[in-house]
Amino acid sequence: MVMVMNVLIIDDEDLIRNVVKEYCLNENYNVFEASDGIEGIEVLDKENIDIIVLDIMMPKMDGYTFFEKMKEKYNIPTIVLSARNEEYDKLFGFSMGIDDYLTKPFSPKELIARIKAILKRTNKMVDDIFIYQGIKVDFKGRVLTVDEKNIEISPKEFDILAYFIKNPNTAISREQLLNKVWGYDYYGDERTVDTHIKILRNNMGKYRDLIVTVRSIGYKFIYEEK
Repeated sequence: MVMVMNVLIIDDEDLIRNVVKEYCLNENYNVFEASDGIEGIEVLDKENIDIIVLDIMMPKMDGYTFFEKMKEKYNIPTIVLSARNEEYDKLFGFSMGIDDYLTKPFSPKELIARIKAILKRTNKMVDDIFIYQGIKVDFKGRVLTVDEKNIEISPKEFDILAYFIKNPNTAISREQLLNKVWGYDYYGDERTVDTHIKILRNNMGKYRDLIVTVRSIGYKFIYEEK
């Protein structure tokens, strides 16, 4: 079963929100709207949002201020949709941690394609159950099963494994894991990732080699899709 995605559109232009909403509804996404950053924060505090489409130039609270406040509490993929098309604006957005940047006027179909790509990359569009070889992961129940035996692992170890599964065959740095799994900018020792992965590998038993060390970078989860 594929989970229904919740999309939050934050833009002070009614026309833009309506267009994006129409295309999102065609994809069977649930859509929430806000006309500025303050309203956007209010929606986040009430709803479980999977991805945000964010305008920059808005009254009351602009997009980047909203994004900074959002990151204090949430780790939600964000696409900026802005009339600003200078390279500096894009680089600034990416330096803040946004996932994608699309300039106005834009193609709604392209926006939907980018939304799908990000949701897939961040494991927002996956089955509730992952099964590979003797490994079974229940994302909703947060249960790891190895050769039909339930294995007790810490919440952080489960989140690391889930992130690997969502990003198979991709070299992932320790910094990425800290930001994505710990959910904030971590200024401590990156070796904490190595410690958690060592324990996770031990819990995976004979399937420990599915997590491969990538020299000078981090780790990779090997998955050969059939």
